Amino acid sequence: MKRTSIYTDGFSHKNPIPAGCRIGSMLYSGSIQGTDPATGAYGDTLQAQCELMFGHVKRIVEQAGGTTGQIIKMTVWMNDRSQRAALNGVWLKMFPDAQSRPARHTMQASLDGGKLIECDFVAVID
Repeated sequence: MKRTSIYTDGFSHKNPIPAGCRIGSMLYSGSIQGTDPATGAYGDTLQAQCELMFGHVKRIVEQAGGTTGQIIKMTVWMNDRSQRAALNGVWLKMFPDAQSRPARHTMQASLDGGKLIECDFVAVID
């Protein structure tokens, strides 16, 4: 099987790294932050960064030929895990069905450069 790098408009890494990589039905993302697609600047608040981050997640999985319904696992890093309410609000918008949500692991981390949150994900695309 051939590896395919996934790139999407409005999101990129500073290093030569794609937004995601797909082999067969497996899609793994790189690190995804809450940056504005037009400017690349971080959102001003945790809520804004969460919304921007999940927007990138959606665009990346769709660029790879999938949907958010095919995401099976997300890992999230936050400067302050006690502020998960902001994350959970956006999470519930993207994954409203309690019987069909991906697994998630949220960890405390010391994030750099204005990041308040970041994530990666794994999807299985039919």
